Amino acid sequence: MIADRLLLGVAGALVVLTSAACSLKPPPDSAAIRDEALVPVDSADAWMRAAGSGEVADDWLVSFRDAQLNTLAAEAVMNNADLRVGAARVEQAAGYVRKAGAAIQPTIDAVGRYNTKFSGGLGSGLSGALLVAGWEIDLWGRVRYGRRAAVESYEAVVADREFARQSVAALTAKAWFTLTEALLLLDLSREQVEVAARGVEVAQKRFEVGVADERELNLSQANLSTFEEVVIQLEQARGDARRALEVLLGRYPAAEIQGRPTLPELPGPVPAGIPLQVLERRPDIIGAERRVASAFSRVGEAKAARLPAIGLTANLGVIASEVLDLKDDFSNPVGGVGGSFFAPLFRGGQLKANVDIAEAVQREAIANYAGRALRAISEVESNLQGGENLARRRDVLDDAVAANQRSLELEGIAFRIGTNDLRTVIQQQTILYASQVALINVRTLELVRRVDLHLALGGSFDEAPEAEEGR
Repeated sequence: MIADRLLLGVAGALVVLTSAACSLKPPPDSAAIRDEALVPVDSADAWMRAAGSGEVADDWLVSFRDAQLNTLAAEAVMNNADLRVGAARVEQAAGYVRKAGAAIQPTIDAVGRYNTKFSGGLGSGLSGALLVAGWEIDLWGRVRYGRRAAVESYEAVVADREFARQSVAALTAKAWFTLTEALLLLDLSREQVEVAARGVEVAQKRFEVGVADERELNLSQANLSTFEEVVIQLEQARGDARRALEVLLGRYPAAEIQGRPTLPELPGPVPAGIPLQVLERRPDIIGAERRVASAFSRVGEAKAARLPAIGLTANLGVIASEVLDLKDDFSNPVGGVGGSFFAPLFRGGQLKANVDIAEAVQREAIANYAGRALRAISEVESNLQGGENLARRRDVLDDAVAANQRSLELEGIAFRIGTNDLRTVIQQQTILYASQVALINVRTLELVRRVDLHLALGGSFDEAPEAEEGR
């Protein structure tokens, strides 16, 4: 009977107090955050640079048609140390969500005590076991604000990890293209060493028969030494590129990974959507937005902490004593309910300072969102313009390489018939080599710019995984 009355009393109090609890103020939505953070910025309906129409697509990595690159990106995402750090942070944030959620629930504790009175000793010999339940009535939403802030922080950390995941895949692709560039430049330079070595042989023979002077011989030897030194530099660059890629993959940096023999063709135009869509889909912007919402909830939590708190307690147990005489009407089990009221009256301004701090953190989160949003838009505009300019440079360099190749052929003919000397041929070889190097560089930069554009637009390199549950 005691237990039944106790449970009914507690249940009735819970119903009354829960219905009286105030509702939480909703956090600002995405549009409200953008409006507040980007007040001086005029939104654009289209990119300033030309861009393909249509929604931004995921799974952009396959557009390069390189199965080995797909495999490497998957390996990097699996093994990269930075992503393991991000995964641990997600787990921590999920734990904070569970912890904050637990504060909403009642607490139940078991208390036990056993005492035996020895002859001549002191003490009551009181023994017993007790179940104690307690619950803070969250009238003003302090606990619920705290839990919501933890949830929003968790969502921000999940978004950060997704952006880090996309960034690692992008870095892997760029490192892969850079390695290929280093291999192509090394092969090209080694070919120049062979050509220069043959030029030294020709110059030596011409000098021996008196057709050429010592200046021509010295020039050919200097030309050979120059290309040999370039090869040494490029061998170091190849090793550095291999190690950089291996570190991204989580492998030992042994400079053993092999690259592909040619650069892939640049994929077709990228659907870039509109600027607003970047802010809606980029994980790092979503993370910044969630931090604004979390900071808003922390303000509500700090304000609610200044208001009175009400708590309920209930207990049920059995008590016995070897020494004390319990009342005649005492019988086990025993139980009771109680309540508590706590109102902070004077804390020297501490609680008001907590509100001020929370509001300052919210302003910081809004400013951080504004900075990230503007950088995101700038990255897209820059990569769109960079892609256009690189395409124009590639066309110019294609023509330059073809023209320099033909000029070298003509200088070779002129040299063989004796209308010019070896110095003119060497000069034209150097010009051709420079244009070939520039073309390889530009083709690599085009691929790197394309990867950066996909990352800036917020498109995932694969189908983005579902958000993990942590509540």
